[in-house]
This record gives sequence, structure tokens and C-alpha cells, in this order.
Amino acid sequence: MSGTPRAQARIDLAAVRANVAELTTRAAAGSAQVLAVVKADAYGHGLLPCARAAVDGGATWLGTALLAEALALRAADVGGTGPRRPRVLAWLLDPDDPFADAVRADVDLSASAPWTVAAAQAAAEEVGRPARLHLKVDSGLGRAGAPPVDWPELVGAALKAAATGAVEVVGLWSHLAHADDPHHPTVERQVETFREAVDVAERAGVRPQVRHLANSAATLTRPDTHFDLVRPGLAVYGLSPTPGLAGPDELGLRPVMRLSARVALAKRVPAGHGVSYLHRYVTDRETTLALVPLGYADGVPRAATNVGPLLAAGRRRTVAGTVCMDQLVVDVGDDDVAEGDEVVLFGPGDDGEPTAQEWADATGTISYEIVTRIGPRVPRLAVG
Repeated sequence: MSGTPRAQARIDLAAVRANVAELTTRAAAGSAQVLAVVKADAYGHGLLPCARAAVDGGATWLGTALLAEALALRAADVGGTGPRRPRVLAWLLDPDDPFADAVRADVDLSASAPWTVAAAQAAAEEVGRPARLHLKVDSGLGRAGAPPVDWPELVGAALKAAATGAVEVVGLWSHLAHADDPHHPTVERQVETFREAVDVAERAGVRPQVRHLANSAATLTRPDTHFDLVRPGLAVYGLSPTPGLAGPDELGLRPVMRLSARVALAKRVPAGHGVSYLHRYVTDRETTLALVPLGYADGVPRAATNVGPLLAAGRRRTVAGTVCMDQLVVDVGDDDVAEGDEVVLFGPGDDGEPTAQEWADATGTISYEIVTRIGPRVPRLAVG
């Protein structure tokens, strides 16, 4: 056991490449490019390794929420400096963000309001090169983006800045609210609103390089939303954005993360023995308890108390009792278990282990949250 970590998240980079290749094939059917979303540390999988694997798989763009993430991609020279160098788009901007650093690093920026255009213009003038902007319209999600009534003002501000040579308007975009239900009426309304916004911008003089709307779910289920660029996130990591309709296998995807830990202690206890805080689990017979050194400080949901599935001692089990900050307990009955044995919380399911979707179902959340919440105390082991 020397050198064996107490826990680890195994990251299959070959699966990232294969997933992006599958998404690229689907997008290319309509001549769209692929932007792989690598925000939030690549959904908890590791920003730089996954970004490189996504580029290897065919992504020509990378997307982040925070500017710091985009700058990290540029600092690491993901994709090199040749023809495989991806464009990078950052979209969740703050007035205090270092816009000049973004322009200097060749990062595309999203603009939802005129203040962003002004900040980009000022940065471009400071750096001495144009800022590339993607104007975002709120087509119905109600988050970032200019509402349709304010859209002409944003377009006008961007065109005025472009006239100075400090800004290039290279993209028009929006985001879907109900893409996980591809036939939901809001999808049709948002597509129509987006088309109208594009028409307004183009009639005013904008000549975008890319128009983009589709997230993972729309990339997989709604080719009419692909336009020039698709922005898959969850699907890059092999999880289904439409679990009620199809699982990863049916979508041609493979889950990337496998979360496991080593048993820290195994002991026999009698019937009637309380387990963990508040004794939410009490043994009904003499049994063996296995202590697993993963808890909510590592990202295991506390809501997994008595419901979280896992694979231990060769069989499916359920978390026994309250999930603690650093540990949880499993009742393995009379099966053999010893310190150092592996317990798998979730993975692709190849060996009978639960999947991230099963954890999401058990804890009342979505698979996005299950993988992104795995914290920095859990080392990532990149393979493939």
C-alpha cells in the first residue's frame, strides 16, 4: 500500500478524446465547429489535461466561465501556437476582471451589456490590438445576455466600438433553458428569438464569424440549433444531459471519472450498534463495518446518508449512516474486507460500480453536481 492514495478520481483522457470526436462528428453534419466547455476545472475533471484531450479529439474552441480559467489555458499553451491552437471564449465577466490581460492573451470575450463593450474597447486601446467580442442575447433563460428590448442598444454600442478598430464583433450567441427536454415549447421560442436577434444584428452591420446556441443536450438532440458552433459541456465528460431520454451508451459517450477510496478500517460490531452521527443507521445483526475516508469535505453529498450507492467487497452496497466531513461507513455484512481494499463510489459502470447518474438520482440532484463537487483533496489520476 506504500504510496497508494486514500482516495482518487481516475480521469480517462481517452474517453474525453472519444467523446469530443463523437460530438464533432454530430456537429460537422451541419458544418458546425465544437467548443468544448472546460469551466469549473473541466467539470471537476482537471482543466489542463481535459482541455488538451478535447483539442486532440477535435474541438477547435474551448469555453470557460471565468476569465482566470481562460488565462490559465493560454498560459499553459493548450493546443500550441500552430493551426491546432484553439480559440478560447470566457463569458462570466466582472467589471474588475483584467480585460487587458484577456486581450493580450487572445481570449474572446462575451458581452451582455454596453459596459462590457466599453471595458473591452479600453483594454484593446491599452494593449494595441483589437478585442474579440461575442454579443449575447437573453433569448429566454433569464441569466446573462441582453433582453431583446435592449439588444439593439448592445449591438449599436459594439458597432460604434468596432468603427474605431478597437473591437471585432466575431460572435452572436445565447443559451437554452430546457434543452434537456428537446421538445419543450421554450426551445422553439428561444430558437426563434435567437434567429430574430441575429437578424437584427446582421441588418445593423454585424458580420459574425460564429453564431452559437446549442449546449450538450441540443448538440445531441437538436441539429437545428447547431448554427456555426456548438458548446457541449457535460457530454465531453461522458455523462448524459438527457438522462430521462438516453444514457451515455445510447449517445455514444463514455463517462470519464471513476471515484474510489481505500478502506481505512474494517471491524466487526454486534447487532444494535449505532453507526455514525445521530445513529441514522443501526445494525440489525452482527456485521462488518468498513470505514471509507471520503466525506462531504471531498464533495460526497451529505444527502447520500443511507442512500449513496457504491461497490465494496465485490457487491453493490449503500452508505450506512450519516456522511461525515472526512469519512463514511459501509456495512458489508459477512463478506471479507480489509484495510486497503478498494471501494468505488462511481465510474463508467464496467465492473458493476454505480454511475454518477445513479448518485444524482439517489441524492436528488444532477450528474453535473456530482462530478464538479469532488474537491481538491481528492487527487486526479489522468490516464489514457
